[in-house]
Amino acid sequence: VFLSPAQRKGLIDAASPKAAAFLRGLEFSGARPKELAEATVGDFDGQCVKLSHRKGRPPRLRSRYVVLDQDGLEFFKLQANGKVAAAKLFTTTDGRPWRRDQWAQEVRSAITSHNRTARADERIPTGASAYSFRHARISELLQVYGVDPLTVAAQTGTSLRMIERTYFKFIRSAMLEKLANLKTRPSPE
Repeated sequence: VFLSPAQRKGLIDAASPKAAAFLRGLEFSGARPKELAEATVGDFDGQCVKLSHRKGRPPRLRSRYVVLDQDGLEFFKLQANGKVAAAKLFTTTDGRPWRRDQWAQEVRSAITSHNRTARADERIPTGASAYSFRHARISELLQVYGVDPLTVAAQTGTSLRMIERTYFKFIRSAMLEKLANLKTRPSPE
């Protein structure tokens, strides 16, 4: 499910403060929820956040450094402030690390809360999840910001093949727009 910026804001605003911070972290990083839930203060170096996930057969731990924009840097600095390096960047209200069932419940609760008062075009689809923030980030990097697929793949820890399969519609429209803006070159004589 793709969430527009307004829908993501509505979801974040309707979430509990700790869940809202977790969702904002997903929005800034394009991380998989589990990657962000496992990130520690020591994984944030003040410029990038190191995220890791298991992939492949047999599963290997793969790490990458996510470059953050200025707003993302300020947000992650706030999350790390006053915590020891081994502490999780994002925790639940009771101070425990996020688990899949907890963030899923928080998202469902925030969707229900938001949709009670939202107009038709502002409603959030009930199928939205924390993972929807990753989809939105990847889609916007490709379509809105015109970041090349290779950089998006490296930034989000996915493959070019997966970007091509899942997000090709955004790559194609960006490519057509760039081609339309090319100036006609004189033919060599």
